[in-house]
This record gives sequence, structure tokens and C-alpha cells, in this order.
Amino acid sequence: IPEYIQPCPASPAQPQVQSEQREKWASKLQFLLAVAGHIIGLGNVWRFPYLCYKNGGGAFFVPYVLFLFSCGIPLFFLETSLGQFTSQGGITCWRKICPLFEGEHEKYLLIVIFHQVVVLYTGIYYIVILAWAFLYLFSCFTSELPWASCKNTWNTGNTAYAFCVEFSKSNGTETYPEKISSPVVEFWERRILGLSGGIEELGNVRWELALCLLLTWIICYFCVWKGVKSTGKVVYFTATFPYLMLTVLLLRGLTLPGATNGIKFYLYPDITRLADPQVWMDAGSQIFYSYGVCTGVLTALGSYNKYENDCYRDCMYLCLLNSMTSFVAGFAIFSVLGFMADEQGVDISVVAESGPGLAFIAYPRAVSLMPVPQLWAIFFFIMIIFLGLDSEFVYFEALVTAVSDMFPAFFQIGHRRKILLLLLCIASFLLGLSMVTEGGLYIFQLFDYYACSGMTLLAFAILQSICVGWVYGADRLYDNIEDMINHRPGPYMKYCWKYVTPVVCLYTPLKFNNTYEYPWWGYAIGGFFTLSSTLIIPLWMVYKISNTSGSMRQVNLQNVHATKTNFNHAVTSNVYEAYLFFLKSQSYHTFYSLVFLFIPWKFNVIINNFLFLKIICNNVCLPWYISKPSH
Repeated sequence: IPEYIQPCPASPAQPQVQSEQREKWASKLQFLLAVAGHIIGLGNVWRFPYLCYKNGGGAFFVPYVLFLFSCGIPLFFLETSLGQFTSQGGITCWRKICPLFEGEHEKYLLIVIFHQVVVLYTGIYYIVILAWAFLYLFSCFTSELPWASCKNTWNTGNTAYAFCVEFSKSNGTETYPEKISSPVVEFWERRILGLSGGIEELGNVRWELALCLLLTWIICYFCVWKGVKSTGKVVYFTATFPYLMLTVLLLRGLTLPGATNGIKFYLYPDITRLADPQVWMDAGSQIFYSYGVCTGVLTALGSYNKYENDCYRDCMYLCLLNSMTSFVAGFAIFSVLGFMADEQGVDISVVAESGPGLAFIAYPRAVSLMPVPQLWAIFFFIMIIFLGLDSEFVYFEALVTAVSDMFPAFFQIGHRRKILLLLLCIASFLLGLSMVTEGGLYIFQLFDYYACSGMTLLAFAILQSICVGWVYGADRLYDNIEDMINHRPGPYMKYCWKYVTPVVCLYTPLKFNNTYEYPWWGYAIGGFFTLSSTLIIPLWMVYKISNTSGSMRQVNLQNVHATKTNFNHAVTSNVYEAYLFFLKSQSYHTFYSLVFLFIPWKFNVIINNFLFLKIICNNVCLPWYISKPSH
């Protein structure tokens, strides 16, 4: 680098001032419990056990462990360490890494919302599950569980205990049943959901569900309204109580007749299933679903750590806890399902379900067969509520953190942060009302697949792995981590960031198992959910480059010139000379020049800027990295 390239002096360091005022977790335990509450949720209880059973039992652990070590743990560590080092949330952390990935924060609040739109979408739809669970919980306080018989106004008949029969056809001498359904299914579809025939028939708002949704939002607001001070205290209960309930249900399940058969179905290995690509896709989807990566939440939680916290060790402990919880939850769930299959004299495949079907159909049916069923139903739904609640308020803690970090001069004064949280909760509640209508379940499924998982998370995983591994530099982040924890992790993580994780994500599509055929406009809505959360950053980059006047060389200069927090305006022209010097010194210069002959101008600019960012990050010391930030 020419010696006239000098790093700009540290200006009135806003990041340093902000980090000095930033709240911190009162103890390391609060951070561990907050992260555990976020990543250990409903997916551990109602999804992982079913995937094991469905995909070859013990054989499923082979692809699960491979995806865990190639994607789950590396991304988990990347996000928590990034938050801890920068003391910033999921948006402003990129200001220190690659400003073009963040946006021009003084002018574009919309960029913040879109970048965190996955968190917003997840918070809107995830809390609906808690509304269902609250209504189930309130229904448990009766002399007889309402889903245990057909003697209710919402049932189609009252002639049987195990099944509700709808008599509507006759052959002239006798009437015979047209449809047979179980009382627990009718309670779920007719009493709780009032389910319509499709998304075209949204119908009316279910007022009882709407009140339960309102109650859940009120609880969520007061868990988050004082920031980490309130969140850190609440997680002592919300993150630990589900373990107590899970232990109680596990001990009860293991003592039931037929429990051994259920556990056998859960773990019995079928090696031949490993040849099915769907098994590997399910393993990848479970890792992204349960580890909470690529949403900015882990970055926000890590940003409240002390600078010297050993985030590497925390990452290993939390990942081990998450996977072990999923494994143990399988025993609690399948021991009860084995009991239910034994009681009804059917194969366990008949009663084994995943997702809401397990929590609101299979397990309620099982507890109705136990002695004192109300007690076990109450325990189960309390566990569901707390598993979902701490995940929910952590989502909104991360969202509020991202917005307030972008505009600290406004939102971190007085009660403005609380007002921001209140407005977000009110808006999310109003949007969530569409999912407590008679056709709300269909909207819920659209959110679940398109907005909050699948290709959205895969795209973010690829983008942030490339940004850190190649643009900023994996070795540079390792230097930062070593400065924080006083030891250097093994090279495994950085190789995952640079090579393994992006490649695995490119070849891991996630499948949507739908039983309802949506109309074309339903898929269009789902596509909007995905694109709105995935494309905003690359579109912002294209917009920023395309609207910069001048030639391609001048575009490069102006783009760097605009990053005024990182470079001195006085040396901008010299930066371009350093750029040319770098190109001439690289072995791939010839290849680079030849490729650009065949690339359209706009794509040329994008690639040129991407490489230029890497050049600058690798060769010019930014003020943020000259001196250790104050934490």
C-alpha cells in the first residue's frame, strides 16, 4: 500500500459513546438463560421427535449432527461473537463490518424494518400459537376435559366416546355415518379455530382467541419494556420452568403402559432412510429452525455481553443444551404417544404427528386417557406457553434493539424506547388478528413456510457467511475474538464461514408438506413474504450503485467517499490509486479483467464494489479497528 494511504483519525466516536452507555446483562447467567429461552422452544418439543421417528429413528442423528457442525454451531458462534464485539444489534453491527450491507441509516428507516422483517414476521405469527395454548389452558379447568367426549355443542354427534359421528346419509331403511372424527380433532377445528374451508373464507374474528392474543401481547410487552433489565429477570422463570414441566411429563410418560413401544419407534435406526434426500433436507431445516440463526436475535443478545465474556465457550454449552433438550423431549413425547397407541390398539404411526397437530391434537388426546387428565393437561399447556413466550419476547427485544441502535439519539432518550415497543406490539397484534379468524390457520401456514423459514434463512446464511468470511475476513474476526476471550479458537469455524456453510446452504432446499392446495394468489402472498425479507439488502446495494452518477471508476470512488465514518474525505483520491495498485499486484488480475469484458455494466459495478470492499477491509485500517473499542 502506498505510504500516503493513512487511516482517518477517530472522529467523535459515536460507537464508543454509545457502547459506554449500553446496558449489560446483570450476570452471565442472564445471557445464557435468555439465549436458551430463545433457541429452546416449541420446535424442540413438537418437531424434532417427530422428525426422528419419520426419518429413520437413530439414523436421523447422522445428518442432524453433520448439519449441526457445518451450519448450526458456526453460524451461532458468528452471530453471538459479532454482537459482543461490536456491542450493536442485528443492523448496526454491519456498520463495523461492511457498511454497504447496512444502508444509509440517517435517511432510510425502511431499511431497518426490512432487514429485521423476518424477526417481525416471526413475532407476529409465533405468538398466535400461544393464543391457542392459552385457550386450551383455560379450557382445562372443567370437571371433564372438553375434548374428551362428544357431548358438546360444537360436536357433530354425541354417540361415542372415542369418535364423533356425523349421520347424514340414508339408504331408505337406516341412517349410516358419512364422517367419523375424534372429539379432540373437533375441539381443535370447530371450537378453537372454527376452521373454514380455505383462505378464501377468512370469516369472522374468533373473539376468544383474539382476547387470548391480546393477553399474550400484554405479557410480552411487560417482559421487554425495560430492556435487558426486565428481560434478564423474566428469563430466570420462563427459561427454567419448561424444564421442570418437561421432567414431570417425562417421568409420567415413562411409567405409562406402552411407553417402551413408543420409545422404540422413536429411536429404532433404519439406515436405509439415509438414502432419501428428504431426510437430509429435514435435518437441515431443523437446525435452522431450532438454533434461531440468521434473524439478528443472537447478535442482539450478544451485544449486551461484557467485552471479555468467553462467547466461544458459551456457544458450545448452549448448542449442546439445545440438542440434548430436543433428544430428551423425544422420550417425553413418544412415551405418551406409545401409551395412546397401546390404549387404542393402533399403530403408533396413526397417532404420531408434528407441529400444531402434536401439541393440540395428539398430546391432548393422550392426556385425556390418563388419571386426573386435567392436571397433566395443565402441566403440558403451561410448558407450551413458557417455551413460546421467552422465544417471543426475545424476538421483540432484538427488533427494538436493532431500531434503537440505528437511531440512538432519538430512541434511547426517556421513554421513547418503551413507546416504540408499544407501537410495535399494537401493530403486530392488529396484523395477527387475521390469524385468529375462521380462515386464520391458512394464513398462519403461509407465514410459517414463506416468511420465517426455508429459503429466507438460507439466503441470509449465505450472505452473512460470505460477508464475514470473505469481505471482512474470517482471520480478522478471529483476531477480534482473540482480543475478547484471550485465546484463539481452532480454525474449524472460519473454514465453515468461508467454505462449508455457504456450500451446504446452497444445496439444502427445504420442503413444504402441505395438505391444502392454496389458490394462486395465496402463493403470491407467500412469495411476497419471502422476497420482502430476502431481497432488500441486495436491492439496496443495486439502488445505491445505480443512482450514483459518473463512470464506473467514479462510482467506486463515490461509494467509498460516502462511507465517511470509515475513511477520511481528504484521501479519497489516493484510495483509488491504492485500489489500482492492489489489482496490479494480484495474481488473478488477468482473469478479473477478462471476465469483466463479458459482464454487463451494472453487474460489473456490483462485482467491482464487492471486490473493492474486500480490498479496503484487508488493506486500510479503519478507525474502529485501530483502537480497542470501549465496552
